[in-house]
Amino acid sequence: MKEYIVKVRVICLFMFLWACLMLSAESKAQNVPVEKPNFLFIAVDDLRPELGAYGKEYAKTPNLDRLASQSSVFTNHFVTVPTCGASRHSMLVGKLPRSKADLSNMASVQHISSKSKSERPLTFLEQFRDQGYYTVGIGKISHHPDGYVYDYAEPKSDVLELPGSWDEMLFDPGKWETGHNAFFGYADGSNRTGKNKQVKPYEAADVADTGYPDGLTAELAIQKLGELKEEEKPFFLSVGFFKPHLPFTAPQKYWDLYEESEIPLAPFPQIPEGSAKASLLQSGEFNQYALGEEKASLDSQLSDEYARKIRHAYLAAVSYVDAQIGKVLDELERQGLAENTIVVVWGDHGWHLGDDLVWGKHTLFDWALQSVLVIRNPAQKGNQVDQIVSSVDIYPTLLDLAGLSSASDLDGQSMVGLMQNPSLPTWRNSAYSYFNRGNSVRTPDYRLTQYFRTNGPEYELYDQQADPLETRNVAPENLDGLSALKSLLEKGNTGIFD
Repeated sequence: MKEYIVKVRVICLFMFLWACLMLSAESKAQNVPVEKPNFLFIAVDDLRPELGAYGKEYAKTPNLDRLASQSSVFTNHFVTVPTCGASRHSMLVGKLPRSKADLSNMASVQHISSKSKSERPLTFLEQFRDQGYYTVGIGKISHHPDGYVYDYAEPKSDVLELPGSWDEMLFDPGKWETGHNAFFGYADGSNRTGKNKQVKPYEAADVADTGYPDGLTAELAIQKLGELKEEEKPFFLSVGFFKPHLPFTAPQKYWDLYEESEIPLAPFPQIPEGSAKASLLQSGEFNQYALGEEKASLDSQLSDEYARKIRHAYLAAVSYVDAQIGKVLDELERQGLAENTIVVVWGDHGWHLGDDLVWGKHTLFDWALQSVLVIRNPAQKGNQVDQIVSSVDIYPTLLDLAGLSSASDLDGQSMVGLMQNPSLPTWRNSAYSYFNRGNSVRTPDYRLTQYFRTNGPEYELYDQQADPLETRNVAPENLDGLSALKSLLEKGNTGIFD
């Protein structure tokens, strides 16, 4: 009798599984629509790969490290331009720079803000919106801190920097009153512009997270996620955080995570051998904070004590923004949205922290061009992607992940196949960058840059395998034997400096 019952149960289970398979096949045959994924795109200003997930064990970034463990972590992601507005514009439109205007922080203002839809390049946000997504921006996604075009000391305008991209563009300036004031804000409600730059490049204040603007941005994003859950459309939520952009400000508790004496100094605080001052910069953005204790220079290093203080300040700001991102990710989980939401965290470029004697960006070295890129697809396990990718690859990747058609004139390519197979043999494995009258290409083995100037070497070549800190320009003795590399660089010459 027991054997009979077991047989009946096995038969019933088999029939149930067979029915499920038939139902699934019938659904596919009838083209039953599949639920489209939501997107949470997080842009972080000046975030070089200074995270635990990128091997920097001294960085206290538990929330981003947790996200990275579930994501494709791109260890060799490079931006096209090492300055905020131009980098963001290139990423948003999926195109390499083709004019000097494309290297400006006002690139989106010139090419998008004042143009009709037929005249402007379409951002991927506008593409998503046109194809049925509800798009929301919070904070700095393009260049202007709140998405509206106006000068530092002016009242907020009603001119969108990215018209057509948003169903809603939001920002809470709090006690700072405008986006620009908040971007350069201090805990007492003052800002760099209002103080006529008579401020320090750092601050630690005994305040809650909302005592600085990024805390307000996190709260606004949390509130909006609850509202978006009720939307009938899939959503694309973009959230832009300010830190760790200068000034390096954060609540005291994030400074307290670090023992300053244990923070490592820049591994190579010198001008690379065979390079020139013209290839670097005089750290003008950093030095304009007039009350800083020391000024950076290409002629000498900061003292070790002050260098550690500034690196401490940067790390505290990174830990602060990590906590804000963690709050937004926790809310995504709490709302039951995580399993159908693709999450992207992107740094708009890197930053020299005393590397090559520079405190800032605006160079064509890895320090300024390499940044964070993490993409979590809930349908896939986390992995590490070491092949070279570019910010222009983000646009086609996002549309591919959503199953949406993409523009045909993009310069990047979808990274979905690379996310599925990090060793994909057909991947391009190179990235172009432009600035400082130079064109640059990065491959796994080299960075080759051609400068169109008279005050320094025309070519700089750095061996990334033997010399990952880029300490010595080896172009004079090696470049003649690298004709394929020179051809690759020339292929990326878009004529900006001709």
